[in-house]
Amino acid sequence: MLHDLFYKAKNHFKTSKPFVLYRKPSESTVNGVFQKDDVLHYVEDFSKTGFIFAPFNTDDRIVLLQSDEKHEAEYIASESIKDLASLSVVQDDAQKEFHINLVHKAIEAIENAGVKKVVLSRKLEVGTRKSAFTLFDALLASYSNAFCYLWYHPKVGLWLGATPEILLRTENKQLKTMSLAGTKKVEEGKAPVWGTKELEEQKLVTDYIVAALESSVDNLTISETESVRAGSLWHLRTSVSGRLATYNLKEIIAALHPTPAVCGLPKAQAKAFILENENYAREYYTGFLGELNFKEENFRSSNRRNRENQAYKTVKNTTSLYVNLRCMQLKDKKALVYVGGGITHESDPEKEWEETVAKSNTMLKVVL
Repeated sequence: MLHDLFYKAKNHFKTSKPFVLYRKPSESTVNGVFQKDDVLHYVEDFSKTGFIFAPFNTDDRIVLLQSDEKHEAEYIASESIKDLASLSVVQDDAQKEFHINLVHKAIEAIENAGVKKVVLSRKLEVGTRKSAFTLFDALLASYSNAFCYLWYHPKVGLWLGATPEILLRTENKQLKTMSLAGTKKVEEGKAPVWGTKELEEQKLVTDYIVAALESSVDNLTISETESVRAGSLWHLRTSVSGRLATYNLKEIIAALHPTPAVCGLPKAQAKAFILENENYAREYYTGFLGELNFKEENFRSSNRRNRENQAYKTVKNTTSLYVNLRCMQLKDKKALVYVGGGITHESDPEKEWEETVAKSNTMLKVVL
C-alpha cells in the first residue's frame, strides 16, 4: 500500500538514511529505493545498479543511491488535490531586472561571440510549511504525464520535481531519447501556434542529439515534431531512437549531457557563459536522475499465477534517466524553485522573463 511506502520513506528521513520515491510518466506505480546507511556513493563508470542523481556541471560527481531495498505501491490521486489552481506570485523587481539584463547579454554573445543558443535560469525562494511528502503527493496528483520524484540524501539534500523530459532510456541495446524545446502557455480549446524562435530552438536541440549519437547508435530514427502538454504549458518534442553499436553508457551520457535544451550550443561556450553569468549555482537543477541498470522482467502472460507461461519470461537490462527540470530543493523551511528558458537571436528579453514566470507555476502552485 502507498501508506506503507510513505511510512518507510518517512522513517528513513527521520533516521537520516537516503531514499527516493518516484513514478514514471503515465504510470500508476510509485517506486521506492532505499539505502541502508548514509554512505555517499558516486558513479564511476555506469556499471553499477542503483538510482543516480547527477548535477548540471559535468565537473561535479554523480551520486549513486544504492538499491538495498526496493518497494512499490499503486497510487490513486486524492480528489482534494487533483486540480491545483494557477496563482499570481508577487514579482521580484530586482530579479526581473537582473534576468532581463542577462538575456540581453546572452543575445549579444549570440550575435558577436559565436554562441547559437544559451539556456538561462534563475532560482526563487519561498517559505513553505508543507512537508516534502505532502508536496510529493500533490505533484503525483497534478502531473500524471511527468516523472515525479522525491529524493533525499542527508549529505546532499532534499529535492523533488515533476519533469517532462527524458534524457535517455535503454533496453538492452535499444536506445530512446528526445529533444524537448519551446514553451507556450496552454489556452484551453486552442492548439499552440509556434513561431520562428521556438521552431529554430527545437531544431537546434534535435540536430545536436542526432550528431552526438551518430557514431555510437545504428539505425537512428527521428520522429515528426509534435506538440505535447505538460501541466499548463505546451512544448515541442521530437523522439529519437536506435540500436547501440556498443553498450558504452558513460560515452553516450557524456555526449548528450548537458543537452542544448538545458545548456546551449556550442556546449562548451554556452556552459562557460552560464557558469560565469548566472548569479547562483544550479547544483542538480538541469542535471539528470533515474534508474541505472535495473533488471526488468517481462512475461508472456500478464497473469503471473500462470506457471506454464513463467517459462517464457525475459529479463532486460534497462536504464531510464530524466532531465531534472520543474524541480525544487527544500532547505530550512524554504522551497528553492528553479526555472529557465532557451535564448536565441530571436529572443525577446521581456517574453523570456514571462516564460520563466509561467514555468515557475508548476512548482509554486503545490508549494503555496
